[in-house]
Amino acid sequence: MTLDPKTDLSFTRTLKAPRALLWECWTTPEHIKQFFVPKPHKVTDCEIDLRVGGRFNTVFEVEGKKMDNKGVFLDVVDQEKLVFTDAYSEGWKPAPDPFMTAIVLFEDAGNGATTYTAIARHRSEESRKTHEDMGFFDGWGTVADQLEAYAQSLAK
Repeated sequence: MTLDPKTDLSFTRTLKAPRALLWECWTTPEHIKQFFVPKPHKVTDCEIDLRVGGRFNTVFEVEGKKMDNKGVFLDVVDQEKLVFTDAYSEGWKPAPDPFMTAIVLFEDAGNGATTYTAIARHRSEESRKTHEDMGFFDGWGTVADQLEAYAQSLAK
């Protein structure tokens, strides 16, 4: 996959947790609620139908406001890759105002660690810049930190 710096944002980290456990966290609604948005914000609801075309719906609470996010999985490779977008909802219904497609990659890094890559692909340079200005690197970085800490708590 070739990333376009004009429309794509990405970062890679090594997380001190096994790939299988990180995958479980990303694919289980109750786990998603524990790490998927930077605290003090929270996920109040999550629905996952883990298959291509299946729903990935979340509801966020940010500063007292509810944000309903409807999406669909475009690709699912067990313990390796999740691709989801808000461009469609379940049943391939087009969204009125899509924002991005996310790609999350998991690779063994040895010693029980995982190389974790998060990619956000946007339809335009402007939407990429909006996402970057919203705090993509800090926000997704915080989510990665929360995911790592939460996965480590499950492993104990």
